[in-house]
Amino acid sequence: MNRTLRGLYVITEDRPPADRPVRTGVEAALLGGARIVQYRDKSEDHARRLEEAGALKRLCSDHGALLLINDDIGLAVAVAADGVHLGRDDPEMASARARLPAHSLIGVTCYNQFERAQQAAAKGADYIAFGSFHPSPTKPHAVHAGADLLRRAQRELALPTVAIGGISPENGAALVRTGADMLAVISAVFAAPDITAAARAFTHCFNAVEET
Repeated sequence: MNRTLRGLYVITEDRPPADRPVRTGVEAALLGGARIVQYRDKSEDHARRLEEAGALKRLCSDHGALLLINDDIGLAVAVAADGVHLGRDDPEMASARARLPAHSLIGVTCYNQFERAQQAAAKGADYIAFGSFHPSPTKPHAVHAGADLLRRAQRELALPTVAIGGISPENGAALVRTGADMLAVISAVFAAPDITAAARAFTHCFNAVEET
């Protein structure tokens, strides 16, 4: 499997429309070029979450993409996901690493705090995420992150970086040029009338940078 951490990183919706199950939306995004999928569901419906995560793992494997689980280490192990993504209030990285299979990926949200990124790198994170770079409809009160974080991470940390928060095809290429290895999006892809086309527009952000 190609485990390169670069490209469009989609995060599943909390409440997808009833007529479009989470699997359908993710499949459309993968067809548009998404390379990493984060399954994020904070509900208590464990049976449904297990079923959905298992279906997404099979789907990602078919497309050569990575599946990460938001904060739920047990679910990640149960469906043989490629790893987990941890936030401020999620399990400690050492605990996650001990419970996950070898070579699993662990990503860490660092908000706008470079010191948190340094700590994550020192503890063995596989990638770090900064945001919000632009106003986000998903988290309108998120802290603002500046592009200088991406530049500094590129200089000082040997880790792939994710940019998140209000990312669009129009502003994404600039973030990739600044140092973002992945662009993380939710509504910009899943709320689009044509999910595959929306995902494809984000993949052009990386193509445009690579061609310059």
